[in-house]
Amino acid sequence: MSEAYSHGKDTIRLGKAVLGIEFGSTRIKAVLVDETYAPIASGTFDWENHLENGIWTYGEDEIWNGLAECYRSLADNVKETYDVEIERLAAIGFSGMMHGYMAFDKEEHLLVPFRTWRNTITGQASEELTELFQYNIPQRWSIAHLYQAILNKESHVKDIQYLTTLAGYIHWQLTGKKVIGVGEASGMFPIDPKTKNYNTSMLEQFGELIDEYKYPWKIEEVLPKVLVAGEQAGELTKEGARRLDPTGHLQAGCLLCPPEGDAGTGMAATNSVRVRTGNVSAGTSVFGMVVLEKELKQVHKEIDLVTTPAGHLVAMAHCNNCTSDLNAWVGMFDEFTETLGVKIDKNQLFEKLYTKALEGDKDCGGLISYNYFSGEPITDLKEGRPLFVRKPDSKFTLANFMRTNLYSSLSVLKIGFDLLTKQEQVKIDKIYGHGGLFKTKKVGQGILAAALNTSVSVMETAGEGGAWGMALLASYMVSGEENQSLDDFLEQKVFKGDTGEEMAPEKQDVEGFNAFIEQYQKGLAIEKVAVEAM
Repeated sequence: MSEAYSHGKDTIRLGKAVLGIEFGSTRIKAVLVDETYAPIASGTFDWENHLENGIWTYGEDEIWNGLAECYRSLADNVKETYDVEIERLAAIGFSGMMHGYMAFDKEEHLLVPFRTWRNTITGQASEELTELFQYNIPQRWSIAHLYQAILNKESHVKDIQYLTTLAGYIHWQLTGKKVIGVGEASGMFPIDPKTKNYNTSMLEQFGELIDEYKYPWKIEEVLPKVLVAGEQAGELTKEGARRLDPTGHLQAGCLLCPPEGDAGTGMAATNSVRVRTGNVSAGTSVFGMVVLEKELKQVHKEIDLVTTPAGHLVAMAHCNNCTSDLNAWVGMFDEFTETLGVKIDKNQLFEKLYTKALEGDKDCGGLISYNYFSGEPITDLKEGRPLFVRKPDSKFTLANFMRTNLYSSLSVLKIGFDLLTKQEQVKIDKIYGHGGLFKTKKVGQGILAAALNTSVSVMETAGEGGAWGMALLASYMVSGEENQSLDDFLEQKVFKGDTGEEMAPEKQDVEGFNAFIEQYQKGLAIEKVAVEAM
């Protein structure tokens, strides 16, 4: 019996393990960590959003079934590995896709189906609120969804008693507490980094804006209470324990930390909550963040201003589309190999095709791809049509094809980051990459380095993703280090000087990506016509 096995088993048996669960776009993941913050067990459940009356959503039953199935997967992993049941936990943290819209009435009924971050249906509200506040309000933010519902004269608005996000909803139902982490709150309504709470002047402005509608609520009354990392956010109730673990093994009473969004957990998982550090999370969507030294000089519709889980100001370029189209192409290659009677492991197929991209021309040989499954606000697209374009004399090879799709997955992010580094002169000391795009060593990492023209590091733990980051935030709450900042906790206790494997940009790759992006931006007119014509 190994020492690691005994330690993991004792940690779980004695109720000292900490659990993080994150609701991603295509997967719900649970990670259990020990007192050294190392993962000792995990569980997953795959799910997918769907269009319902033109709205990207997940049903309530899907949310709770997904949570229970993910936890069951974790419990099975623990039972199989350590031959024990999870009965007590030291702490739990829940995370979800940031932003979106979940509105409830006084009976706690969901008034309209959950409107996810993926929807681009709040253009008018986004523009009007950005002008009013002189602060960028992206379409996916909760306040944009709320104001668009008001502009649309939706009947449910008058009945709103509580407005929250997916993470906030799950936390509320399992603890009874209507609270939210400051990083997640910053995707609901603008945060004042000085107070680490909602911006009071903007709350007043919004109240005056909707005063004519005479709703029986005020905006500050329906938003969740804001908490920062390290604060306690309630305890798991008996009812909550049963929803999480229907088998009845898990006991109530453990502490929960403030629920956070996937942006905040990504920062924690990559040790990028300190000023002048940043990270890029690349999966179904892609977003890049840099912790700012000071506020930006201008309002940019391409850049969100959010916060770290500790409340420090962060510039974020959020792109709705990243790997969905890339995954679809790999899926077709998988079908092709099966047609030939050859069975290749899907992970191996990804690795082979990604690696093949490195053989391609630096500018992709004149090929262009638009990976827009959904709209893309940064490039002013309300809807998406996946599109591959080439000229008759373009160099149409497998290597260029794969390189084009990889470039495309990061192109919109590059457009956003160019604003930060070139127009705002934002200084970046470190960028960390995490998410599915970086699983194949050196490929996604090198292409991101070329796109941003900066060194990119990937840690071994990056594959654990946001669920691990959420577990770290819950661990920080129960660490007992009251005077230790979150960035010091991560730096000194969790990562202990580990900066990951760093990759510097190659000059030819940078020049090639710049040439590609120039043609990409010119070709956006083709994508816009495709949306109109199809």
